[in-house]
Amino acid sequence: MSIRKLTVMALLIAIAVAGSTFISIPTGIARAYPVQHAINVIGAIILGPVPTIVVAFLTAIIRILTGTGSLLAIPGSVIGALCAALTYKYSHKMWLAGIGEVVGTGILASLIAVPYAKLLIGTSVAALFFMPAFLTSSTVGAILGVAVASSLRKTVLVKHFKSSLY
Repeated sequence: MSIRKLTVMALLIAIAVAGSTFISIPTGIARAYPVQHAINVIGAIILGPVPTIVVAFLTAIIRILTGTGSLLAIPGSVIGALCAALTYKYSHKMWLAGIGEVVGTGILASLIAVPYAKLLIGTSVAALFFMPAFLTSSTVGAILGVAVASSLRKTVLVKHFKSSLY
């Protein structure tokens, strides 16, 4: 793995962790942190699947350790990152990376979070309990991520990274 790729990964982790401290949306049952989802989309477009999943996982761990995320940050961010990265890898369409993030986090991760919460947190909830918060957060983040990635894609720096990273 190149130093450039590791640097971009570290930068995305730092932005996601810092963004989680300052930007959140109250959704009733939980707080939504859309910056993580925006970073998943940006990483999917710039880095590819494996580095994006690593960024999502490390961000979730740091957020848990710093108190800006719960144990639900792991399935929420990692599954969304995987879906966003795979949809972008096979389609090369930024908007599909955003859709992948929303489907991965908003639907799949919210359903997986139910048994995960029971096992690790000891909370029993209905099957669709987490879906509104996860959908809100991932939709706002995906829109933000596609907008930022669209702007970044036009820069010389990202064009250089794209040719050497992917």
